[in-house]
Amino acid sequence: MVLGVVPSFKRVDTCAAEFQADTPYMYSTYDGPCESAPTNNRKVLILGGGPNRIGQGIEFDYCCCHASFALRDQGFETIMMNCNPETVSTDYDTSSRLYFEPITLEDVLNVIEVERPEGIIVQFGGQTPLKISTALQQALDDNPIPTASGNGNVKVWGTQPDAIDEAEDRDRWMALLARLDIKQPAGGMARSEHEAFDKAHALGYPVMVRPSYVLGGRAMEIVYNDDELKTYITTAVEVDPERPVLVDKYLDRAVELDVDALCDQEGNIVICGIMEHIEQAGVHSGDSACSLPTQTIPTTTLNTIREWTVKVAKALNVVGLINIQYAIQDEQPYIIEANPRASRTVPFVAKAVGHPIAKYASLLMAGKTLKDIGFTEEPKPRHVAVKEVVLPFNKFPGADTLLGPEMRSTGEVMGIDYDFASSYAKAQIAAGQKLPMSGKVFISMADKYKADAVGIAKQLTDMGYQVVATRGTASTLMSAGIKCESIFKISEGRPNPADYLKNGEVTMMMITSGGDEPDLRDGKDLRRLALTLQVPIVTTIAGAKATALALKAMRAGPLQQVPLQDYFPDYKDDSNYLMVGMPKPAAAAAEAPARR
Repeated sequence: MVLGVVPSFKRVDTCAAEFQADTPYMYSTYDGPCESAPTNNRKVLILGGGPNRIGQGIEFDYCCCHASFALRDQGFETIMMNCNPETVSTDYDTSSRLYFEPITLEDVLNVIEVERPEGIIVQFGGQTPLKISTALQQALDDNPIPTASGNGNVKVWGTQPDAIDEAEDRDRWMALLARLDIKQPAGGMARSEHEAFDKAHALGYPVMVRPSYVLGGRAMEIVYNDDELKTYITTAVEVDPERPVLVDKYLDRAVELDVDALCDQEGNIVICGIMEHIEQAGVHSGDSACSLPTQTIPTTTLNTIREWTVKVAKALNVVGLINIQYAIQDEQPYIIEANPRASRTVPFVAKAVGHPIAKYASLLMAGKTLKDIGFTEEPKPRHVAVKEVVLPFNKFPGADTLLGPEMRSTGEVMGIDYDFASSYAKAQIAAGQKLPMSGKVFISMADKYKADAVGIAKQLTDMGYQVVATRGTASTLMSAGIKCESIFKISEGRPNPADYLKNGEVTMMMITSGGDEPDLRDGKDLRRLALTLQVPIVTTIAGAKATALALKAMRAGPLQQVPLQDYFPDYKDDSNYLMVGMPKPAAAAAEAPARR
């Protein structure tokens, strides 16, 4: 640009030249005249997420679309910038104009120079636009660009890039939490192999290791000793001052929570929803089922979480959305991380609480307040919504089905009812998990989970299921007075679980891994076999507990299918409510039925 080498934008005619197209889209070239034909109207540039991969959810595309719809209703031209042809945000009629360009600093500045929008939204594209936000702000500070409408200079709307960096940079983030007197898991940043070992030894194994600035938990692992840490550093990541690794104490058997909140420019903050993960902390939030509202968290802990969420959002001067992840260990909350942007939980929360959260956020960034849009209190739904993920293991031969810190899911579903068990059952069915109504359940638990398996096995036998278990788990169950059949592990001889699977004797499997090499090897073969034979398999203790409750709910009677709108009776008089994004006056809450 400094040298005068600037692109020309060519126009793709969405009407095949039959008549003037109102919704063209652009691509850049360095040949010929520019065809973008920008207007002098009020405009906003929305940055998308770029190409999607496993671990980068389509939920960000949902947010971009809702932002475009809401801001167009407010009289803005919406300029969408994204380069993924498979998303809805790149449909030609989603925005006023579409630039089919990669989300890089140079390309974004090229579009800004042509369109000169009043605002740029970086919150809805996930980590991709956030990575360039600081450099983008610096470029706009160094070379201010007047807006096409004459309303000042081009600005980044919403939470400012420096606040985004404060939440992303581990050293600045730790200093912020120390200043606010908020607890976080012990840990720090390692810029060399030597530093990584020093921090791991100081914290004590197990530790969570991951690169900084990642999305979807890529290259994130829980390591239990020096050998595993050495393998991680030499094969998974390259550690140097420019690419530091985060080393945090792993909170074993902690419960993880997600909190989404909306914030306006006046400093008002309203929590949209608090979600309790079904799987324990250590399983990536994108792979864990979750419940809204929470089911097991004490009120005092939830009050602390609400207080901390407000403190963090105020300290970062958030405008728009913020997502904060917490871990709860022995009723003590710890903040894992904060994302001052839309998170992958936004679509689920919006449907669970009956409010278009992404649309609200875009209006807040455009200058409205929470009072203006009528969202001033945390929703308290009378129903329970459960999100479950869809996993693509059957598409990847040889992949282990164990859940871990790296995200693997490629979609999600929601179950909704007036009790957790029924909601969880609906979510499992929607995700393709065929829960058996009778038969034999195989159970094999790591030592630390054997005591928990007793209650699960008792529920199953009380419902008439037969239980078969490996010798260690079977011994624990029989000692507790539970009738159980004992069999060998695969490495110990026959009959073993693989034989039972092949013979069609097992209708469901509940397996947790101890983490040692033989267990991982035999367990992986067993899990892959169950997947091939389409036998439902649960690989976490929390998932096993929830599955037992779901089975009980299914056996109590048929689950009712109720339209989503029926859970929000206040808005029955306006069928467009969930799409247009503006609230109706609250009415008296309807009584929940006593039974599903």
